[in-house]
Amino acid sequence: MSEKRKSDHINLTFNSRPNYQQDLGELHYEPLLSAHPVDSDIEKSFLGTKFDIPLWVSSMTGGTAQAKSINTNLAKACAKYNLGMGLGSCRALIDSHDRFDDFNMRPIIGDRPLYSNFGIAQLEQLVEANKLETIVEINKRLEVDGMIIHVNPLQEWAQAEGDTFRKSPLETIKNVCDALQFKIIVKEVGQGFGPKSLKSLCDLPIQAIELAGFGGTNFTILEQARLNGAGSGKRMPSEYFANIGHSPNEMITFLNEFKMQNIDLPEVIISGGITNPIEAHKNMLSLNTNSIVGMASELLKYALLGEEELDVYINELRQCFKIAKAYIK
Repeated sequence: MSEKRKSDHINLTFNSRPNYQQDLGELHYEPLLSAHPVDSDIEKSFLGTKFDIPLWVSSMTGGTAQAKSINTNLAKACAKYNLGMGLGSCRALIDSHDRFDDFNMRPIIGDRPLYSNFGIAQLEQLVEANKLETIVEINKRLEVDGMIIHVNPLQEWAQAEGDTFRKSPLETIKNVCDALQFKIIVKEVGQGFGPKSLKSLCDLPIQAIELAGFGGTNFTILEQARLNGAGSGKRMPSEYFANIGHSPNEMITFLNEFKMQNIDLPEVIISGGITNPIEAHKNMLSLNTNSIVGMASELLKYALLGEEELDVYINELRQCFKIAKAYIK
């Protein structure tokens, strides 16, 4: 050890105490059982393909001026690290193809899993108008592997221009499953699912559930911020309904209880404010079905900075996943 390193250790000793202990739940830190994981295997089979990192790029943006550059950076990362990606809301493509290039990521992402994304309100309207063929045409043109249905009743209610559901989201999802032969992932938008909703999804022929639990970007709060800015005076969602929901940990408990009742579970994308790779590793080990972790806002932050910054972050995240697998059991 060099003289400078020794000096650094002494000088930093009193400023190197943690403020809190990382909660490992039922897991343990086992420092004796592994070498440093130079080539530790963190590959995961998900959606019928191999992921080099157990990471899903969760849906985040669409139909905006920055969408093309953001999606391009994310799609390049998916191609490099063998990840999968959900596009942001493709609502803009229902009435016009003007922004098609913002979503056209197949030439960039290659053969990696790529899913379109439509809101329950738009799907309900298309079902009622007998125009689901519109979704088929968009999906074919985008060359996606399947579609995400996002469920957002509180977001729509909080929006000044929000849509009103005339049917339950469950009825609309069933109608879409019956009418279309696409692989389907169902997700919430930041407040998660209660046990009855999760159970109803387990009964459907869908490929996966994305938890999108309470703790990540909360679109009811987001819409309330827009309302406040518009001076609408509609304050109740922020004060009350924006603060309800279920965390990823709560939903993992619900799903494990279903598994104990011999209920078949679909694959699961664990998301909702998860940025800590230790938490991500713990959640995947805790859930008794095949799962990976979904991230949105954290990846968006680096995608906005540029391709190189995003690459550095994902590579560091990969190393963290390796260390977590080696030493947290």
